[in-house]
Amino acid sequence: MSSTRTTETLDTSGLSLWELIETRALLTPDKQMARDEAGRAMTFAEYRSWCERCAAGLQSRGVEEGTAVSWTLPSTFESLVLVGALSRLRAVQNPILPIYRHREFSFITAQSRCELLIVPATYRDFDFAQMARQLAGDDFSVLVVDDALPEGDPTTLAPAISSPADVRWLFYSSGTTADPKGALHTDLSISAANNGMQSGCEVGPDDRSAVVFPLTHVGGLVWLFNSMQTGVELLMVTAFDPAATPQWLSDNGCTCAGAGTFFFQTYLGAQRAEPDIRLLPDVRIFNGGGAPKPTSLHSELQATFGAPLLNGWGLTEAPINTMASVHDPDEKLATTEGRACPGVELRVALNGETLTSGAEGELQVKGAQVCVGYLDSSLDAEAFVDGWFRTGDLGIIDVDGYVTITGRLKDVIIRKGENISPKEVEDVLHDHPLIADVAVVGLPDNDSGERACAVVVSSGAESITFDEMTHHLLAASMSKHKIPEQLEFVDSLPRNPTGKILKKDLRARFSD
Repeated sequence: MSSTRTTETLDTSGLSLWELIETRALLTPDKQMARDEAGRAMTFAEYRSWCERCAAGLQSRGVEEGTAVSWTLPSTFESLVLVGALSRLRAVQNPILPIYRHREFSFITAQSRCELLIVPATYRDFDFAQMARQLAGDDFSVLVVDDALPEGDPTTLAPAISSPADVRWLFYSSGTTADPKGALHTDLSISAANNGMQSGCEVGPDDRSAVVFPLTHVGGLVWLFNSMQTGVELLMVTAFDPAATPQWLSDNGCTCAGAGTFFFQTYLGAQRAEPDIRLLPDVRIFNGGGAPKPTSLHSELQATFGAPLLNGWGLTEAPINTMASVHDPDEKLATTEGRACPGVELRVALNGETLTSGAEGELQVKGAQVCVGYLDSSLDAEAFVDGWFRTGDLGIIDVDGYVTITGRLKDVIIRKGENISPKEVEDVLHDHPLIADVAVVGLPDNDSGERACAVVVSSGAESITFDEMTHHLLAASMSKHKIPEQLEFVDSLPRNPTGKILKKDLRARFSD
């Protein structure tokens, strides 16, 4: 890669996603926007044209402004086009993580009043089409997409209307409750999150970014906005393969290698396994977040690849609140999540009081990247305090403004960047006859950030086995990523005087 980088970007302020797509296609029509593992390539002009054809095809199936469309697809060209087409029609789109199964899909499609559910036939050996048809009944229609999206005549589309402040996105996060929570976003809030990422990563049109995580994650859509803003090329990975993906990214000139602790550890492992081959020779930054990171990770990446780790902190409701910068010192890159992004306000509070610099408390945030509220508005009163969004994350802001995450008020496990609700797993395990009591806790894990551990009190002389536990959870239609990876037994769970389980004691005991 040339030592002289172009970093000029498009002014995205006040623009809808569709306006960004049109503007980028006019500015750099022949610039390559994306490539995939099948060898396909797509320019920005080709992307806009395909989006309009797809929008016309969806329109013929009844999709129009305000239509509630839930969808899940792998990170492919088709998923990129579907996002653009739905934006062109001004539908309300609800991207769903492909790790979710019957339980989550049933809740989400019902609460969101889904009118159309778009799924692949199968993905990672799971039959999405069968699940979708089982759930649909007479409540919504199903569109199964394999290799082809519906297309039609773009001249049938009404003129595009700008409405960037309208709610166009619904993202669900497991959060701390058994049921997922739907956060309402606008094009402006996702664009603001992208601006925060861009402030630290300084992405330019010469960059090539790895999209190795689901595009249906809010972070995936942030990268689509970034592509329209900067002209960066997206390297689309359908299913991350620790054995093959690092080499494919290397062969295709990846410069921005996301997206979290698990992926970074995989890149390190791949390089160590092939010491005579230089992997990722063009890499400039390792950008990511979403999971705890070892403090040694930055120095390992720097020593191995000559590129820094730029971590950010955010959540579904408020993506990318802080972002490390290419200009930050190594110590801060190793131990913090960067500083508040431009336009973002942060404070540390506890028991209704704002704390001073260096004190630990709940991180609360204001900014254009924060969602406008929850679909279930009854959740808003607890989530927002005087305009501040309560993140539930414990942290410290030092005198220089750098943020360190120290824990969570919310009882949630983050495994490979995805949330697991311990209560949901505990509720199902409580139903097993061999279990008298159970607590699910997150334990530090260098590969996945955290792993889930089920700590069980047996109901009798016989104890549940690991395989029996796994079978019981799968039989309850639980997503595989939520199933504990560790099973421990105790005579009784530690509790405080009010009966609350002392999970910090369990974490300390079983973290070895």
